[in-house]
Amino acid sequence: MDRVIIYLLLACLFSWTISVVRSEDPYWYFTWKVTYGIASPLGVPQQVILINDQFPGPNINSTSNNNIVVNVFNNLDEPLLFHWSGVQQRKNSWQDGLPGTNCPIQPGANFTYKFQVKDQIGSYFYYPSLGLHRAAGGFGGLRINSRLLIPVPYPDPEDDYTVLIGDWFTKSHATLKKFLDGGRSLGRPEGVLINGQNAKGDGSDKPLFEMKEGKTYKYRVCNVGLKDTLNFRIQDHPMLLVEMEGSHTVQNIYDSLDVHVGMCFSVLVTADKKPRDYYMVASTRFSKTLITGKGIIRYSNGKGPASPEIPAAPIGWAWSLNQFKSFRWNLTASAARPNPQGSYHYGQINITRTIKLVNSVSRSSGKLLYGLNGVSHVDPETPIKLAEYFEIPDKVFKYNVISDNPSSVATTLTVQPNVLNITYRTFVEIVFENHEKSIQSYHLCGYSFFFVAIEPGLWTPEKRKSYNMLDTVSRNTVQVFPKSWAAILLTFDNAGVWNLRSEIAENRYLGQQLYISVLSPERSIRDEFNIPNNCLLCGAVKDLPKPPPYA
Repeated sequence: MDRVIIYLLLACLFSWTISVVRSEDPYWYFTWKVTYGIASPLGVPQQVILINDQFPGPNINSTSNNNIVVNVFNNLDEPLLFHWSGVQQRKNSWQDGLPGTNCPIQPGANFTYKFQVKDQIGSYFYYPSLGLHRAAGGFGGLRINSRLLIPVPYPDPEDDYTVLIGDWFTKSHATLKKFLDGGRSLGRPEGVLINGQNAKGDGSDKPLFEMKEGKTYKYRVCNVGLKDTLNFRIQDHPMLLVEMEGSHTVQNIYDSLDVHVGMCFSVLVTADKKPRDYYMVASTRFSKTLITGKGIIRYSNGKGPASPEIPAAPIGWAWSLNQFKSFRWNLTASAARPNPQGSYHYGQINITRTIKLVNSVSRSSGKLLYGLNGVSHVDPETPIKLAEYFEIPDKVFKYNVISDNPSSVATTLTVQPNVLNITYRTFVEIVFENHEKSIQSYHLCGYSFFFVAIEPGLWTPEKRKSYNMLDTVSRNTVQVFPKSWAAILLTFDNAGVWNLRSEIAENRYLGQQLYISVLSPERSIRDEFNIPNNCLLCGAVKDLPKPPPYA
């Protein structure tokens, strides 16, 4: 009997020890030295932002629930922040890296981001978020793989590649910023890059990627540009869409995909054509001038250059709208958790609040402004998140300065911080109404949402009859076509301060964005993490004592 008791005690002790060892998920540590450098991605030497001497920056390769620690050394001559686009930062908007949540890293200083990719999979990217830094580079891929115990609805690919596409300007980010500050528009980009390059087609190009004949590869494609939707395609190779911004999709085959600014897709491509070089192509959409970027994919046993005949891009936005309607959520696949995606029945939840956001532009007295519901957002010196945490919001901004249902399009814009307060754990409908002749692309931090509809014309409550309430894809970006509206649904269950912004750099920089404050009434670490010990303080909170920590 004594031996049995000892055995049971040892077994309990052993089990506890294992649980302690496994209680915290793995950590990945990165040290980034951020500097200026000179590169010639379009044949013209220009200043770019490098991370550890790389342009674009290094990939972050992680798995669901991993902890990411990035120590950033700012060797630029201006303040710096990094944003992790698509990472939800559950209970942790402290790490979101935006001017509304964080004080900037000053020149010559360093700051360590620490966050967990909690309950997420998918393809994302990071970038420097202040001013127009993204126009100079500093961006890179961020992938979150599924845990081994979670089945993925397709066989493991031979390899997994990140493809960063984007329009590109040869003028410096400082010059582009001066344009906008002076009332000018950014104008037309000079080119399109694929992973920081554009193939010349003269036989001197090195391949971006290599494929073995007969094997299947995963390509994670993100539009990291400033303004243009890009159509992505690969010569003679159809693409099987499998994932979109953290959601497994119904697996349809596409010859090309429209990738709007800030969006990411994952596709499978099989190397089943004649072994030689092929072009990967990204070209501008919805613009008067067609600009094309190319990169080489090489078969490992191939001989011969890529054909100069580039597959044509589609014309018009009706094609893009129809493609959007073909995207469907894979209801039976498991994402970050074992339960199927379709077990969340978003269509059966009652809407508690409807917010209609109408974008507009104002040009007066030599000043160019963009806004939402009559307000052009400006970032205060004190980040909104810090002002709220230190309980001095009234000294920095006002809540709810815009109406949930504007009656008309604003012809003049008020310049001030635009902050909405949304009740914790409520199910909200957000409608985007675009009266402009140009396409819009929006991103919401901290969440994924259900993109239930997009149609030409104006939104009315009767339009809800057209919503896809069963299997629309859960994602974090939404495009709104010219003279059209789009609707999303989501539960605001992630406490913190979150940015909703135009992904069009000019619009965002000149005010087409806002912040959403989601406060937990409990003020408990169950709902939100305490302020990090290394949190940078600035503005009105710089010398204030920290409030008591959450219980």
